[in-house]
Amino acid sequence: MSGAPKLTHLDAEGRARMVDVSGKAATAREARATGFVRMTPQTLQLALSGQGRKGDVLAVAELAGVMAAKRTSDLIPLCHPLALSKVTVSVEAAEGGLAVTAQVKTTGPTGVEMEALTAVSVACLTIYDMLKAAERGMAIEGVRLLEKSGGASGDWRAA
Repeated sequence: MSGAPKLTHLDAEGRARMVDVSGKAATAREARATGFVRMTPQTLQLALSGQGRKGDVLAVAELAGVMAAKRTSDLIPLCHPLALSKVTVSVEAAEGGLAVTAQVKTTGPTGVEMEALTAVSVACLTIYDMLKAAERGMAIEGVRLLEKSGGASGDWRAA
């Protein structure tokens, strides 16, 4: 398997480990991720009306995403706790449901891709939770990294 990428979270014996970033320079890091909650037009209207039984779906989901980004290292076992300098989560109506986007920034020795993905995932789960009484068949789709910048690996953008 020469030329295959090396998994950084495994040691020489194949055991899980937290990557040592103590020797890495603190640089500006940023990541943006997205996801989508597919639902019927009726459920989308309920979400947009702000009249759901649990409150304003969009506002609560956005706040949940911000909170989740800040707690990523508590949820993903090998993630480093990071001092985040910016987290924004937006939920917007799109054809067939609600689109979620998160942007996360820090200055540190490791990137914020997991924080952006966690923010999106939890925002999508919050949307599901808040609307499940109206529609249990909603689908969470397309959670993925859109772009990242900074660090030794440089910038990356999804095709």
